[in-house]
Amino acid sequence: MYTIVVYDTAAERNPRILRVCRRYLHHVQRSVFEGELSPAQLKRLRAAVEASIDRTYDSVLVYTFPPGATAFRQDWGVRQDAPGDIL
Repeated sequence: MYTIVVYDTAAERNPRILRVCRRYLHHVQRSVFEGELSPAQLKRLRAAVEASIDRTYDSVLVYTFPPGATAFRQDWGVRQDAPGDIL
């Protein structure tokens, strides 16, 4: 299924959540990742994310599209390449 992950975490947890998301998805913009995942991969991603965040402070949004659905992305304004390494 096509998956989009957007996160907003405390600065000290950003590097860890970044590494977790990079293992499963494509980094498209600062704290935005997208790509195809199997249900098993999504389950592993969720476990890794939940182990990396503070559930009382951090926020992670996950959008999933069922197989066969087409996600259409539009870039408005300046298109940003995937960020390099972020501290």
